[in-house]
Amino acid sequence: MKEFSTYKKDDVVFLLKDISDLIKEEDNLTREKKIQSGTHYSEMIPIEYQVSDVYLNLYREKLEETKEKLAFAVGVMSEKILKKNPKDVVLVSLARAGTPIGILAKRYIKKRYNLNLPHYTMSIIRDKGIDVNAIKYIIENHKNSKIQFIDGWTGKGTIANELKKACVELEKIFKRPFDSSLAVLADPCGYSNLYGVREDFLIPSACLNSTVSGLVSRTVLRNDLIGKDDFHGAKYYKELKDVDESNNYIDTISACFEGQYENIDMAMDGWTEDIITKIGDEDVKMIKQKYDIDDINFIKPGVGETTRVLLRRIPYKILVDDLNDEKLRHILILAEEKNVEVEEVDLKAYSCCGIIKRVRDV
Repeated sequence: MKEFSTYKKDDVVFLLKDISDLIKEEDNLTREKKIQSGTHYSEMIPIEYQVSDVYLNLYREKLEETKEKLAFAVGVMSEKILKKNPKDVVLVSLARAGTPIGILAKRYIKKRYNLNLPHYTMSIIRDKGIDVNAIKYIIENHKNSKIQFIDGWTGKGTIANELKKACVELEKIFKRPFDSSLAVLADPCGYSNLYGVREDFLIPSACLNSTVSGLVSRTVLRNDLIGKDDFHGAKYYKELKDVDESNNYIDTISACFEGQYENIDMAMDGWTEDIITKIGDEDVKMIKQKYDIDDINFIKPGVGETTRVLLRRIPYKILVDDLNDEKLRHILILAEEKNVEVEEVDLKAYSCCGIIKRVRDV
């Protein structure tokens, strides 16, 4: 197993196959046409969009502004993980949005409780499921441990649902129980029972691509690249080392943990469980009807998902709850750079939503 990324080895072990020399990136329009003609998104990777200096400076500003809140959210999420799993637990983040969040959880638990929990990152893919070989590896190396899955945020609950389905399959394969609860930093759509905060706020790692994810691509599953015994694949963008923000992101938030202990303890006082509300479903249903959208996968709600649409897909329109909301400034900058229309709409659960363009309209 080859480790690859700019993260420290003690922070995370990547259960991914390095396919850096085997796959060629494709531009967003080419990928969009293929996706909308039936090619699965996991069979391709996009050319990494290099953001403007204006946008990069905004990312750094946002990290500085939100670092205390992020440290608080990481702490609350981590405390809930420990309360739910008081004994032997392995942290398993879902690549790639979950990877920095899993690292932060590991760092928090180590710093506050001197517990050095194992942390792996692995792939789960919508409609294709979880990487069974990665799960097998974890089980073989941690026979009696519970697995706690971690992601960055919930968009419209797609990955939470995929994980639930996967855990049913894993129980059949490995003849042992799997906990499908998904710990996340932010849960605007109400699909997590282990969240840091429920509001739809900007997690700065959503602002950039690989340069805040250890220079690792999104995960790939393609028959000609991934054999039956292989982990799902990813590319390592070693050529982007000069612009990598990954470790600075982790270090900046980690440095704020101690100052948040009191706030975290107050938030955890009397906590027993979080209720899954699925509140985001209302917004998604409204958007689907209002904009006459056939395929729900064209709707990408929440700050994180909207940012991804602008960075990696071909957007039709961006919806925002409030055009003057300061936390959406990076969304407005990207939309302006890419000449995408922004519309103000009354949203209940989310701050914004990206709608993907049908390529026949391109």
